[in-house]
Amino acid sequence: MSFRTPGAGRAMRLPRRPRLLLPVAIALVAIVALFFLFAGIFTDYLWYDSVDYTAVFSGVIVTQILLFVVGALLMVGIVGGNMLLAYRMRPMFGPGMFGGASGADRYRMALDPHRKLIFLIGVAMLGLFSGSTFSSQWKTWLEFVNATPFGETDALFKWDISFFMFTYPFIRMVLNFLFVAVVLSALLAAVVHYLYGGFRLQSPGVHASRGARAHLSVLLGVFVLLKAVAYWVDRYGLVFSDRGFRHGASYTDVNAVLPAKTILAIIALICAVLFFAGVVRPGGMLPGVGFGLLVLSAVLIGGVYPALVEQFQVKPNQQGKEQEYIKRNIDATRKAYGVNGAEVIDYTAQGDPSKVNVTADSSISGVRLLDPSLVAKTYQQKQRIRGYYDFHEPLDVDRYPDADGTVRDTVVAVRELTGPPAEQNNWINRHLVYTHGNGFVAAPGNEVDSEGLPNFDAKDMPVTGALVERTKLTESRIYFGEAPGSTEYVIVGGTGQQKQELDYPESGGTGQKNTTYDGKGGVPVGSFLNRMLYAAKYSEINLLLSGDVNANSKILYERNPQERIAKVAPFLSLDDNPYPAIVGGRVVWIADAYTTSNAYPYSQSKSLEAMTRDTITDPRLVVPQPRDQINYMRNSVKAVVDAYDGTVNLYAWDEKDPILQTWRKAFPGVIKPQTQMAAELKQHLRYPEALFKVQRDVLSQYHIADPNAFYSGQDFWNVPNDPSSGEQNVKQPPYYLSVKMPKTSAPSFSLTTTFVPRQGPNLAAFMAVDATPGPDYGKLRILRMPSNTTIPGPGQVQNNFQNKFSGELNLLGLGQAKVRYGNLLTLPFADGLVYVEPVYVEIAAASGQEPYPILRRVLVAYGSKVGSADTLKGALEQVFGGGTQTAPQETKPDENQPAETKPTGELAVAIDEVQKAYDKAQNALREDPPNWVEYGTAQKELQAALERLKGRAAAAGATPTPSPTSGTPVPSASPSVSPSATPAPSVTPSPSPS
Repeated sequence: MSFRTPGAGRAMRLPRRPRLLLPVAIALVAIVALFFLFAGIFTDYLWYDSVDYTAVFSGVIVTQILLFVVGALLMVGIVGGNMLLAYRMRPMFGPGMFGGASGADRYRMALDPHRKLIFLIGVAMLGLFSGSTFSSQWKTWLEFVNATPFGETDALFKWDISFFMFTYPFIRMVLNFLFVAVVLSALLAAVVHYLYGGFRLQSPGVHASRGARAHLSVLLGVFVLLKAVAYWVDRYGLVFSDRGFRHGASYTDVNAVLPAKTILAIIALICAVLFFAGVVRPGGMLPGVGFGLLVLSAVLIGGVYPALVEQFQVKPNQQGKEQEYIKRNIDATRKAYGVNGAEVIDYTAQGDPSKVNVTADSSISGVRLLDPSLVAKTYQQKQRIRGYYDFHEPLDVDRYPDADGTVRDTVVAVRELTGPPAEQNNWINRHLVYTHGNGFVAAPGNEVDSEGLPNFDAKDMPVTGALVERTKLTESRIYFGEAPGSTEYVIVGGTGQQKQELDYPESGGTGQKNTTYDGKGGVPVGSFLNRMLYAAKYSEINLLLSGDVNANSKILYERNPQERIAKVAPFLSLDDNPYPAIVGGRVVWIADAYTTSNAYPYSQSKSLEAMTRDTITDPRLVVPQPRDQINYMRNSVKAVVDAYDGTVNLYAWDEKDPILQTWRKAFPGVIKPQTQMAAELKQHLRYPEALFKVQRDVLSQYHIADPNAFYSGQDFWNVPNDPSSGEQNVKQPPYYLSVKMPKTSAPSFSLTTTFVPRQGPNLAAFMAVDATPGPDYGKLRILRMPSNTTIPGPGQVQNNFQNKFSGELNLLGLGQAKVRYGNLLTLPFADGLVYVEPVYVEIAAASGQEPYPILRRVLVAYGSKVGSADTLKGALEQVFGGGTQTAPQETKPDENQPAETKPTGELAVAIDEVQKAYDKAQNALREDPPNWVEYGTAQKELQAALERLKGRAAAAGATPTPSPTSGTPVPSASPSVSPSATPAPSVTPSPSPS
């Protein structure tokens, strides 16, 4: 019979529960973590499957897994094996073999009972870390195993370029891995030997067992042996040296560092033998001699000797010593960046404007006047329709045929969805209702309507216009685009009681037209498993609970074109500016993709971000590049993303590029041949901006092929600052426009830029590349200006415009208006250079609306002659025709308006009053200082005269234009420039004009 306190047994069992809770909690956390990991991986697979690129997913993930396993096993095998070996080689008599107690004893006694657990956890963490690091090098591995020869050799070692591009990086990767493994092995083996009595740090010297000494000597010998291999491999890395005047092996590298590396490799090999000798010969003399010899030789031969050669042989005679190596750098850099075929043409730019017939020469009449960076605001105000739509800035320039078949530069955009209004921003609206944008908006770049606004030939919702009819656009919905809303996932395609997705607003009925997505894009989320996985992926329980998500629903995500391309082609770099085009009756996004490298021998390495930065580049929009420092670049792939169903197509463009051929071997069938590209698509391809910016940066110096002239740098150029932006140290962007270059028969769609000397604002050169696919596509032509003649540069022309026409431009900017200068275009014309700059007036549309620019002037300069008019034709006639007659607006005629007649009677008197008031105002401004009282009076008179003219013109049923009596154009008296369109001048004296 036993006695116990009631409940005592239960109390005694209570402590077991906490012991069970911990493993259960750990198991639950592990299960949840594994589920979320599985959700991320499996939803990635579903996405790749939806775009038919599972080969990329499987290829990358299988390669990463294999590299992870190999890296983890190698590291664990090397490090863990050496730790086990050190443990097994512990002295038979333990820590006491050297006599006395040691500080290591207490650590050993604390760790020894748990040594297996500590060892397993340690090597597991080491394997995880090393495997992850090794697997991240999957690109290096795939390039190595699929390497394609370049068929070219480097100038120093005469090895194929592919060795330096593909093999050398892999060798360095393996050497780095082995160095880490050996160093960790030596450190951890020393710790084990120390803990278990293999050696002691005590006076005098170090006491070690024979096994510990042999083990550590071998590890140090392996380390030095690897160092010998590294010294030998480092010789090939000299082709990337930055020691000399330019990148690549310099005189010092070839004549001092190269033999020094060879000698050091031999010395390191000898030192490794001395370390290995320590295994059979007791004592530390041989390893000590080896270590000392290695350090001394590295300092003297590897450091001091090259420094002495550089200081005393090269620097006093650098131009002569480096001449051969500068030439190697020039040749390699020009090849690597694809500028070795650039044609340099001497151009006097001294045409005679009096001998030019601008009416007969059509090469100038198609100049684009709409600035894509400025008119984005105008597109928004006139075509946004609702506040939840927007146009991505800057707009894009493409080409479309006119009614007569003439191809014209066209400023294009798509109306994208930014998201639901703030007050309706809930989960259903954000992900199920506001799912897509709608509409393609376009306007010819060389014309405006009677109010100075873009003359849209594709507009409104649903989209209408002449361009829509010519291109047979049938699907204008934008489910995939650049807008911030494209970062959100949307759920589409469900078949509920009614259509749920907002298609576009309409005036009748419910106020909106709804639709249901029926495209092939997206991942089905009808099954419970898929809904649960995506609920985990986005941490959104509504994906599981919402009744609007049904068996026919699909989820669309990764909707930004750049992100989609980057995901299906992670081995490519992307341009930051995809552009929309109508192809096959649908809107598609076209993007340029590049193969880049920083491993081309002797080529100059530069920052990709720095070379492409200018006034229109927004670093936030750039898809992260694999490498920012590059010395090789090719536009190897043209990528196309369907704006409706998200289909991604990659087409090989530069099929001879060895890097592209290498990746095509790694991922067969992912990149389609150029022959599969539709002819209609080819019509919209263009030379990429990012590549052109890189090439112009390179050619600002590397247009010089002579090494002596290159060394002096007297003919180096700069890309000018953007004169129209008003910002300092910001480069002028290149411009797409149709240009007729010398020795060509007709204008071609081109990408253009200018250069100025390193010292001075004059024009040094003009460069253009043929941007239209064809025989001359990619042909770089540089018009070099004479060095003994002053040709005005963009900054000087801008200053000349502002000084010459300050009166009328200040008049445009009075009141609430603001003058905005458009892109200053430069193009060769009539044996000279003509500058064309549109001038906009930014006017608030109505209360609460943002101001938007309206084209009000066109400025033209040719040599010393300048002109300003309401139209390009008028400004050209002022410069080339010798007259001052302002031409009518380049607009399509209104059939309902009667033909113009010469104003007579009261109408002529009213026009004369406008002229006199305007002249009076200009005379007041020309006084020094300006007579602001007189100017204010004249403004009142001008306002009154314009009102009288407007009334008399309406009564007469005419729209006359006053004839100016001076070289300065007079404001048009037509209703298009009446106070309702142009702000009335203020009668309050304003500050001094800028």
